[in-house]
Amino acid sequence: MTENEKKPIKIDGGFFHSLSNEIKLVFRLLADPRVSWWLKLLPFASLVYFIFPDIAPGPIDDAVVIGVGVYLFVELCPPEIVEEHREALRKTIPGRWHDPEPEGEPDIVEGVIKEENTAP
Repeated sequence: MTENEKKPIKIDGGFFHSLSNEIKLVFRLLADPRVSWWLKLLPFASLVYFIFPDIAPGPIDDAVVIGVGVYLFVELCPPEIVEEHREALRKTIPGRWHDPEPEGEPDIVEGVIKEENTAP
């Protein structure tokens, strides 16, 4: 393989990594102006139900309502937009920020130290 060829990095972080990516996907789709505004009501409606569970009668579990609301939101969004955002999330490599090492000599700041005479 030559230096110019890029090989994709596959990261499998398990359940929490997948859950994190789904949450990020929902936020990206909510912010995308190409997604219909009425479709964006689904996640908000499920969140309202989670906060006020007594608005619908019956033994419906709150987590199921949120899960179904988010699932329907992603499934009903245009597939090309969802795939575009999924691809962008796949290209994101998790890691920590660190400053790059300085090239060459480090910046040197010269100064003079003055001692104050604090004797009475």
